[in-house]
Amino acid sequence: MKAKEIMTKEVISVKRENTVEEVVKLLIDNNISGLPVVDEENKVVGVITEGDLIYRNKKLQLPSYFTILDSYIFLESTKSLREQIKKMVGYRVEDVMTKKVITANEEDDIEDVATLMANNKINRIPIVKDGALVGIVSRRDIIKAYAK
Repeated sequence: MKAKEIMTKEVISVKRENTVEEVVKLLIDNNISGLPVVDEENKVVGVITEGDLIYRNKKLQLPSYFTILDSYIFLESTKSLREQIKKMVGYRVEDVMTKKVITANEEDDIEDVATLMANNKINRIPIVKDGALVGIVSRRDIIKAYAK
């Protein structure tokens, strides 16, 4: 069985410039837990999930540091700290979304899709054709396919 046979074809997606508030409303209104983020050509550029939104409420993790003469010397890069803060206070989807997206092709076998999802600990995977979003497969879709 192929991904195109079990995928949801009418995918709700958002753009980078959408607000976090709009995403929350879409997730709640449609009883879903994540959305692909697409560009103007319908290419997947990210994913925004409940996990990304929950991240906003987590404790800030400061890099290790020590002080000398009232100065702070960081033992780690502060880049991670900047990224955490940006994600925690982000207003737009592009600030909060997960940018590293794993996708599958519509012709992939569902076993391959399930393996990708399990190995990467993800709940849904955007399905693409020629780089453009054509569907999405969730864990539930795979379970339904196995039940048939």
